[in-house]
Amino acid sequence: MFSVLRASTGIALAACFLTSSAMANTEAKPDTAFQMAVAEFAPSGSEIADFYRERGFVPVWVGDTAAHAERRQRLIEGLSAVELHGLPANAYDAQGLVDRLQSAKSARQLGAVEVELTRVFAAYAQDMRTGLLRPSDIDDGLVRKVEPTSTAGHLRGLTTSEDAAYFDQLAPSSTQYRALMKQKLALEELVRQGGWGTTVPQAKLELGDTGPAVIAMRNRLVEMGFMNPTASPVFDDALLAGVQRFQIAHGLAADGVAGPGTITELNRTASDRLKAVYVALERERWLPRERGERHILVNQADFSAKIVDDGFITFETRAVIGKNTHDRRSPEFSDKMEHMVINPSWYVPRSIITKEYLPQLQSNPNAVGHIQITDRSGRQVNRGAVDFTQFTASNFPFAMRQPPSKSNALGLVKFMFPNKHNIYLHDTPQKSLFARESRAFSHGCIRLAQPFEFAYALLAKQEENPKAFFHRILATGKETTVKLEQHVPVHLIYRTAFIGPKGEVQYRRDVYGRDQKIWNALQKAGVALPDVQG
Repeated sequence: MFSVLRASTGIALAACFLTSSAMANTEAKPDTAFQMAVAEFAPSGSEIADFYRERGFVPVWVGDTAAHAERRQRLIEGLSAVELHGLPANAYDAQGLVDRLQSAKSARQLGAVEVELTRVFAAYAQDMRTGLLRPSDIDDGLVRKVEPTSTAGHLRGLTTSEDAAYFDQLAPSSTQYRALMKQKLALEELVRQGGWGTTVPQAKLELGDTGPAVIAMRNRLVEMGFMNPTASPVFDDALLAGVQRFQIAHGLAADGVAGPGTITELNRTASDRLKAVYVALERERWLPRERGERHILVNQADFSAKIVDDGFITFETRAVIGKNTHDRRSPEFSDKMEHMVINPSWYVPRSIITKEYLPQLQSNPNAVGHIQITDRSGRQVNRGAVDFTQFTASNFPFAMRQPPSKSNALGLVKFMFPNKHNIYLHDTPQKSLFARESRAFSHGCIRLAQPFEFAYALLAKQEENPKAFFHRILATGKETTVKLEQHVPVHLIYRTAFIGPKGEVQYRRDVYGRDQKIWNALQKAGVALPDVQG
């Protein structure tokens, strides 16, 4: 049998050694009964069956060495603590595994338990490392490729690491993940205690106002930690500062006026925020472990684009993302930026040609005159010689191009990470959109408020005077490709809950409704919020 110790999780752990004569010495070849049991309970042709056959059926878990005991203990401890990571508490039945470990007597029973421990370990390792859900199953905009480690890969990692250290490598080690876990614990306790108290009546509140709504807003901001306690019933300077701090932390225009948008966000419950953190933890598990010492991070929900160097944000600008319609929402994926194009032409996507421009041309051949129409050889077409009414979306034979200019739809520079989704970052002549609080207006690509400065930051790694270099090319007016000597990873993410650079918690609106879909899927998989007291 196994000796048993009590872990801090409260679940008994099968821990130290195995005294069954059937498996007294795991360094020797396991007995036939154990081998037959493993062969019986491991599905034929599975990775588990192949793994055990390759290792001569030497057990991973039920041996009598300190290494086996350490693996058993670490597995049960890990399974018992999955809720800390926002995974479903009952998904792996840790107590059931302990019971089976304690009751196993024969070599056949040990073989069955061995295979079950391996099966559960593989599922647990996969969920911790790459997430409980598959992104593509949730939303067609989640085109991120999550490459799971094979079951055999997890088992080899476990058996070749020292002191069961492989368990420490499963969950993301990023600062963001650890901070989100801390925020999750704080919110869970807050939910149990009933949240932030009374909500604020929907009304526009500003400096100088008084009344019950002002008091309710003051009290809620105090509970949330955005201002110190005060007895003033007036919307005074202290309350103004508290409102602005709240607005900044939620991506709202920090004007200090509590309008409908601010009050709606202020009234969101602690449970709503906790759901966002659960989703953020899952999303963090989907991301590549190696982001790149230098990488570009576009958070669509935050309408921002950042350059990150060695974990520090070295450049940040506002962004416009795809409009919230089925065919325009910006997708989520990772790639590598290879080059920029200064003075770009805009080669109009086929979808825009057929859905937007063809109907206009059918009504007026001279419509969208700033766009050149070209044939298959790239020659410009005489609009007056074409009857556009004879064409449909499926047989329209022409391409369309807007030459370089300040009014070009892509502005004066675009940043390319070639991908099948035809998504890139670029300038825009529509500068007024960056003053908006919510910025979902594009056809799917990401527009930057400060594209020139973004270019300087990228070129700084390869040009002595990046600004002068950039403007020298810009002044030619010619379309010019500038290769990046070191390709830069680009991560297009969507995060409604994240931790800012100073450790502050930030929340954003679910502009595409994707996080709600992910939360629904997590709930279906068994993730649950804590019970509320009372």
